[in-house]
Amino acid sequence: MNGQPPKARAQSDQPPLWLRNEPGAPVLSGVNWVGLKTLYIKEVRRFFKVQMQTVWAPAVTTLLYLVIFTVALGRGGRTVLGVDFADFLAPGLIVMAMLQNAFANSSFSLLVGKMQGNIVDYLLPPLSVGELIAGLVGAAVTRAFLVGLAVWLAMLFWPDVSVTVREPLGLLWFALMGSLMLSFLGLLTSIWADKFDHAAVIGNFVVTPLSLLSGTFYSVEQLSPTFQAISHANPFFYVISGFRYGFLEVTDSPLWIGAAVLLVINTALWGTCYALLKSGWKIKN
Repeated sequence: MNGQPPKARAQSDQPPLWLRNEPGAPVLSGVNWVGLKTLYIKEVRRFFKVQMQTVWAPAVTTLLYLVIFTVALGRGGRTVLGVDFADFLAPGLIVMAMLQNAFANSSFSLLVGKMQGNIVDYLLPPLSVGELIAGLVGAAVTRAFLVGLAVWLAMLFWPDVSVTVREPLGLLWFALMGSLMLSFLGLLTSIWADKFDHAAVIGNFVVTPLSLLSGTFYSVEQLSPTFQAISHANPFFYVISGFRYGFLEVTDSPLWIGAAVLLVINTALWGTCYALLKSGWKIKN
């Protein structure tokens, strides 16, 4: 006779939880907050270990633009949209640096994992597709905001430039929407690319031209009707115009249109990222 109680015997005969589920069926229910936090912290630590390159170097480069356009080119006394040119230029430079660094961060992780053969470090943990996207994109947005904060702090001490925030909610909305848009675009690039040259193509021929031709250095109201229409088809224009409104309370496009356009674009980009990662396209061999 076995002295073990029947109930205890029945429980001991049960296989482990991971064996009771069908292959591929999720064991965790709900959001894996621990795994999501771990991935986010890993990605933030990755770029923060080289913060001189990922945060402070972009801030210095952005300040050089301000020096060139306000000092070297002698733009003193010129006004755009009724404000001093330097005050008009500064917000656009801040958010342009944010956009470029959001793209740079999110386009790196999966791509370097594919190239080094350790992509399983992202696919093996018990993270859903949505959690994987949230961790990678969240870290990219964090880097964008850190770069924006660094540039803004430096401009606070720059002579003859005012970067006083007047509409914080609008500023945060367009900064977030712009950072998310470039983070999703960077994630799509890292899924598609097989080497760094592929990611550089998107950066050099898509991100950089769209950011430079978005009204950062000029008002689109100064352009001909044809080029105004082209500028309004550029989503970067709405990011920069809305972000500038947070500082100057002036804009060259309706805010609600820009806010709605960016929300739609981000929703579409998120859905595309989710579908591609769910299918394993160019990720799972």
